[in-house]
Amino acid sequence: MTTFIPGEPWSTGVARAANGSVTIAGVGVRALATEHGTPAYVLDEADLRARARGYRRAFETAFAEIGAGVDVYYAGKAFLSVAVARWVHEEGLRVDTATGGELAVALRAGIPGEHLGLHGNNKSNAEIARALDAGVGRIIVDSLVEIDRVANAASTERPAPVMVRVTTGVHAGGHEYISTAHEDQKFGLSIAGDGDSPAMQGLLAVLARPELRLLGIHSHIGSQILDPSGFEVAAHAVLTLRAQLAERTGVLVDEVDLGGGYGIAYLPGEVALDPDRIAKDIASSVQASATDLGTPLPRFSIEPGRAIVGPAGLTLYTVGTVKPVRLEDGRTRTYVSVDGGMSDNIRPALYGAQYHAEVVGRSAAAQTVLARVVGKHCESGDIVVHDVQLPADVRAGDLLAVAATGAYGRSMASNYNHVPRPAVIAVADGTSRVLVRRETEDDLLALDLG
Repeated sequence: MTTFIPGEPWSTGVARAANGSVTIAGVGVRALATEHGTPAYVLDEADLRARARGYRRAFETAFAEIGAGVDVYYAGKAFLSVAVARWVHEEGLRVDTATGGELAVALRAGIPGEHLGLHGNNKSNAEIARALDAGVGRIIVDSLVEIDRVANAASTERPAPVMVRVTTGVHAGGHEYISTAHEDQKFGLSIAGDGDSPAMQGLLAVLARPELRLLGIHSHIGSQILDPSGFEVAAHAVLTLRAQLAERTGVLVDEVDLGGGYGIAYLPGEVALDPDRIAKDIASSVQASATDLGTPLPRFSIEPGRAIVGPAGLTLYTVGTVKPVRLEDGRTRTYVSVDGGMSDNIRPALYGAQYHAEVVGRSAAAQTVLARVVGKHCESGDIVVHDVQLPADVRAGDLLAVAATGAYGRSMASNYNHVPRPAVIAVADGTSRVLVRRETEDDLLALDLG
């Protein structure tokens, strides 16, 4: 017998109803599928807001205790829509964007420019110009070449506020592709070197341009990080660089961004990083580093990443073909095909990411069997969930939910095999509404000029 147990990796609004069907924020999955179709991304608004609020409060409290201020930035790349940008800003967060498109969404949501940041290792001139026109609070420069490009687009009358992104050499993250602070990769300027490191060169280059205003130093060591020790090592390295710059130039920068990328639970039994714990640990670490260096604390900023939106979302599918396959070791694996796949969640194919799925539209009294949830695309690697126990009587027409897909599902979605991308549905207080409408074949054909 399979039993749905609320809790991680599901959002707090997910529950099993008396008839065996699952509800999300009081809305039944059957009703969602009937009204909005499948596949569909479903976001629990109250859960997302609570996570945003929780991170802000945890860090504000912990950093206030050491006499420092802190800002929390929502990672637009995880998932961004006009409504979600408004939600997180209403909960006191700022918004981090990585492209002109993300910046456009945040501006459409009415987020004040000073509460926005622009990242990116290869910003176009148009993206830089738009950021300056919008009055963004900070542009994170990623290379020596970009420093000059931003300076040339700005003016001495209205200097561009910039932070220099550095790489600390700290390796962290769930996969090599999302570890962003080792030396052999595209982001940032290395702090490695004797006094004249690329990072120091970048800071000096910013100070040499009157069209730029140096806000501070930015560090980001990776994503889906579950061990907080990496943040402490990286923070010490960045604060040391800050002190070295002050000793060399007399300029003690006002702000340090410690990045984030805090890990979440994707499978039952996994434990996400606790906001209160990570906030207290990092605050204690930076206080100790500043004391050792003999420098006052700057203002800090952090970027929780997927930790806010990831657990708040799930993807709802309808089961199609169910096929038992005999394995070489004599076992049988049941292949459960759904009406989506790698076009709505590329992470299992790209990273080997692990997810959890359950039959959610009915009670399931059958014993479980080893199953693999796969998509409808013409790829053998089109896997949604590699291994999961599903009821032996899983059948066509069943509703299947995959947990913790709020981050990087819709934002990395594609039209592979010309499959339209799913809708994003918000649920709150027993009602649902469309945040991003489902694409149609007409949308696909409208782009094809023949």
